[in-house]
Amino acid sequence: MELPAGTAFGLDNLPYGVFSPGDGPRRVGVAVGDRVLDVGAVASAAAAPFASLLSGPVLNPLLAAGRARWAQVRATIRDWLTEASSADRVRPHLYPLADVTLHLPIEVGDYVDFYSNEFHATNAGHIFRPDVADALPPNWKHLPIGYHGRSSSVVVSGTPIVRPVGQRRGKETPGFGPSKRLDVETEVGFVVGVGSEMGTRIGVADFADHVFGVFLLNDWSARDIQAWETAPLGPFLGKSFATSISPWIVPLDALQDARVAPPARDPEPLPYLRDVDHWGLDLDLELSINGHTVSRPHFSTMYWTPAQQLAHMTVNGAPTRTGDVYGSGTVSGPVKGERGCLLELSWGGTEPFALPDGGTRTFLEDGDEVAITATAPGPGGARIGFGEVYGKVVPSIVD
Repeated sequence: MELPAGTAFGLDNLPYGVFSPGDGPRRVGVAVGDRVLDVGAVASAAAAPFASLLSGPVLNPLLAAGRARWAQVRATIRDWLTEASSADRVRPHLYPLADVTLHLPIEVGDYVDFYSNEFHATNAGHIFRPDVADALPPNWKHLPIGYHGRSSSVVVSGTPIVRPVGQRRGKETPGFGPSKRLDVETEVGFVVGVGSEMGTRIGVADFADHVFGVFLLNDWSARDIQAWETAPLGPFLGKSFATSISPWIVPLDALQDARVAPPARDPEPLPYLRDVDHWGLDLDLELSINGHTVSRPHFSTMYWTPAQQLAHMTVNGAPTRTGDVYGSGTVSGPVKGERGCLLELSWGGTEPFALPDGGTRTFLEDGDEVAITATAPGPGGARIGFGEVYGKVVPSIVD
């Protein structure tokens, strides 16, 4: 089939999602060019042996099927789209992307978010602890730090984000009300396909046998609520009100050309965290507010890779299951134009940054629209696209 020139949803990508045409039922689809293919319908028409895995309304049955089946399904879909003999079968099940509704593609199991970018962690350390010489906590280069989030508040791109209400630090007693320091975090997410039993571990070398694919993630953060509640424990209400993810999941097999060596580590990690394969990823991200680009971070700067994150997440024997999601942590770089959140861009609210329309921001205002996009290198100079994760801030619901 013919594709638009320069499309990021080419035949080397074929990301999976869940869509509905009009008011119809939710269906498993694959984005190709400016259209989406109802792969469940084609699989049924072709009596494919994996048709039941694509019957919807979520991707979890396919995710649970394992790597060999993932490869078979992907190769077959590519054949359907390229072989002339399949054209009549495929054509009735192609829908313009502009005419469909996209949904949360997976039933989310658990949700974990990490803190694995050295530039972000260093900047945050200097902002929160300006009088401490070493901005990184002493354990940071020994393990991927993370926290458990609330899976029920993981939402698909486009879901409005209600400004959270909560406690924040006051002079004598805590204040209460809508967050005044609402922030975003430019992240990449990973979804587990094949889970692991309690008491077992997933090694770094086994990453690709368990993780199905990659998507974009915005870990919305109420910095004032977070700052008050995280002494002495960890993120809770400042993070649990919403986490947005993009509707398209790019299979790991589409990212072979994007794999790169991670940054040098010093000190060398413990044996269970040492690299076996290169699972750094060369992803170019872009963060925009109200249509204006404010940052362009690079995922290749991540100190801890997704393979190491999964290995650490299970080293204590914690189980995983199909649909478990984990986020990379904020992606940032060494210069201001690569900082992945407003906390860094405004240096804790002390340095308002300009928008091209003449406005300035420290943190998000009601009505602000936030979008994160990304591409990665593909075969022959092509770009692999992830679509976008988008959200609009709406006012708090206050008694």
